[in-house]
Parts: sequence; structure tokens; C-alpha cells
Amino acid sequence: MKTLGLIGGMSWESSAQYYRILNEEVRRRRGGTHSAQLLLWSFDFHRIEQLQHAGQWDALAVEMAEGARRLQAGGAQLLLICTNTMHRLADAVTDAVPVPLLHIADPTAARIKADGLQRIGLLGTAFTMEQDFYRGRLERTHGLDVLVPDEDDRRTVHRIIYEELITGVVRDASRQAYVEVIQRLVARGAQGIILGCTEIMLLIGQQDSPVPLFDTTTLHALAAIDAALDD
Repeated sequence: MKTLGLIGGMSWESSAQYYRILNEEVRRRRGGTHSAQLLLWSFDFHRIEQLQHAGQWDALAVEMAEGARRLQAGGAQLLLICTNTMHRLADAVTDAVPVPLLHIADPTAARIKADGLQRIGLLGTAFTMEQDFYRGRLERTHGLDVLVPDEDDRRTVHRIIYEELITGVVRDASRQAYVEVIQRLVARGAQGIILGCTEIMLLIGQQDSPVPLFDTTTLHALAAIDAALDD
């Protein structure tokens, strides 16, 4: 079993889900008392969130590279950035260490294409929905047609993530707001919806959507176990 290196704490609410999924999946596949072999570098998200909203991406790149180096020093053989937004700095991680990085968008796109879908809605932070680092990978590398919510809906989706989900707050009113955003994306032709923030799984499930949901947290973790157990 390869040792996984998790760059987490962004937020720890979703990192905890990674830890659970990784260990449950190894136990499911190997049985008995087997569990995942992993290392976790967990940031204080308060500092990360402040730098994000200040647009200090160069400073964040330094932080991410240092986290990758710490995991490499600990013996990690495959890296995971346990957040969609911070994949904006995936190149900073791959430039810092020779350890391969499993990009969160790739297993997500693979599942969407395996399901025969082409036009997909994307929910996430404003950074993920509006900037090119994530949408561009889905479109140019994987050939998907990506839809994002309109400006007001993007503001709502982003606010709920940062004001509620990253602190573990799950509200019925916010779930309903997301359901309505999803419905509007479906009305525009979305055949499925990417939950493109690792905390959204805490709020929304398949029962809340008329089209398939693609939970990036779960898909990323399962792909990591595929790689870790590939003998």
C-alpha cells in the first residue's frame, strides 16, 4: 500500500471526510482491520481564508509548497490537496516536490464521462466557479461543457460555504437555496452537477437534485485508494 500525503485543513470539516472515506474504503477492499496508510498536513484555515480573500495567491503558493515538502519528508508517495479551490496552486505543489499529485478534477471528469454526460453544472467557491484553473481543466483537458450559476447565485453558494459549511453549520434554508441554484442550472441544460467544494457534501445529497451529483470529495478519495492499492 502506498502512503498517501494529504494537504488538508482547508477546511478540516472536509478533511475529516477524506480521512473517513479513505479508511472505510481500504477496509471495504482489504477487509478485517486494514486501514489507509497516510500522512496529513493540516493548515490553520483562518490564515488561508484571509489570504484567499486578499488575493495573496503567491503567499499561498509558498504555504502549499511547504506543506508538500513536509509530506514528502514524511514518506508520502502520492499527494492529495483536500480542497477544490486550492488546486489553483497545484503547480506550486508539483514544482516543489517530485511526489505525484492526484488532481481532484481528473477523477471527477472521468466519472462524468463514464456516465455519458457532457454538459455539467459547477458549484463551488467563487474562486472555483469564476477562475480558469478548474473550469479550464474540465473543459480543455476533459472536453466537458461547464455551466456556472449566475452572479447572484454564485454569491449565495460562496457565502454559504465560507459563513456556514467550513464551520460545520448545516442549515435547511441553505440546502433549499442550493436546491434552487441546481434547478436553475438544470433548466439551462446541465445534465449533472459537480459539488466542486469539498464541504458541499455536508449539505447536499442526491435526493436534493433531479440530475446526478458528482461529489468531488468522495471521487477524489476513491481514486486515491485505487492508486494506493495498485500493486
